[in-house]
Amino acid sequence: MSINITFRKVVEEDKDFLKEVYASTRYEELGQTNWSQQQINDFLGMQFEAQHQFYQEQFSTDKFEVIQCDEVDAGRLYLEHRPDEIRIVDITLLPEFRSKGLGTKILINVINEAQEKSIAVRIHVEKNNPALTLYQRLGFRQIGDRGVYWLMEKANDKQAA
Repeated sequence: MSINITFRKVVEEDKDFLKEVYASTRYEELGQTNWSQQQINDFLGMQFEAQHQFYQEQFSTDKFEVIQCDEVDAGRLYLEHRPDEIRIVDITLLPEFRSKGLGTKILINVINEAQEKSIAVRIHVEKNNPALTLYQRLGFRQIGDRGVYWLMEKANDKQAA
């Protein structure tokens, strides 16, 4: 069975969904605190708002998209096209869409686009991010250390040669 992956531009009405996507990446970590569910929700809301504002201010939002699987909102893909790279600002799938090959398909499409343009793909990845093995499997390598993040790069085939 094939899953149809499509993308649509993020609109203001997506904010609650995007907050849910963000929160899904932090629940396990925050579940280890002794905070109440309300405290966790409040904290995640503040963190999402800070991240959302930062992304809006720092990156071109023309390629901020909602990932859809069979027309169901499944995650977010934020890209910034630069002269020398495609920067993956964020790629996140809701838990029920993870580990099904969707992230691999999406990343391969981004890599293919970069290959066609003879540029690299770069992303900052938390050192404890479970997706790190996916990036490594797809040929990304560490090119920088930013504390809790590694700057990872998938060089263009022409650059790597």
